[in-house]
Amino acid sequence: MTFRRLVATGLAVVVALVMSSGLAAAAAKPVPADKLNINTARAEELATLPGVGEKLAARIVAYREKAGAFKAAEELMNVQGIGEKNFAKLERHITVGGAASKGGASR
Repeated sequence: MTFRRLVATGLAVVVALVMSSGLAAAAAKPVPADKLNINTARAEELATLPGVGEKLAARIVAYREKAGAFKAAEELMNVQGIGEKNFAKLERHITVGGAASKGGASR
């Protein structure tokens, strides 16, 4: 391998690493500090949860309006797009209200 080819390969590896770490940082969004009450949260608030975008947040609100308040956080899996894996990411960030929320606040 020539010196030029070695430098080009090394540079390509460095660029790939920088780009991939930048994408990962951009993809990560901060999670809410307190638990979010899925019975009272607006779509904008729900979209701050990990794995929840604008469309899924809108489906959560639509489901809640149609079916009524969630009695248990697990009922969130009845919403299209939320399965066991996605729910596992959300579980520690959500509440249905009452004493389960951090600091008694249920937004």
